[in-house]
Amino acid sequence: MLEGKAVVRESDMPMEMQSRVMELAYQALDLHEVSDCQSIARYIKQKFDEAYGTSWHCVVGKDFGCCISHLCGTFIFFHVEIMEFLIFKDGKDLNETKEEAIGVMQKNP
Repeated sequence: MLEGKAVVRESDMPMEMQSRVMELAYQALDLHEVSDCQSIARYIKQKFDEAYGTSWHCVVGKDFGCCISHLCGTFIFFHVEIMEFLIFKDGKDLNETKEEAIGVMQKNP
């Protein structure tokens, strides 16, 4: 596991979600080898899909480039030591509100 502190480079996510995704990153690093970026990314993506609805994407690695579009309020790019994490939500329905997009509104049982 990497022991460094997570450093946010850029984000428009609410602080609660930022804390949650960084917590998941540490959990994933505990569960998987640091070199297994695909498993780390899959773990974070699945947990965010469960918590905030589908269409989340997660990229993990030491050196990558990207150009993305994302829903407002759903983007974070941070690193832990040498490992970079990019998490964002893509949406099919561009008419949904920010709260609906990030799953803040919960359905009553």
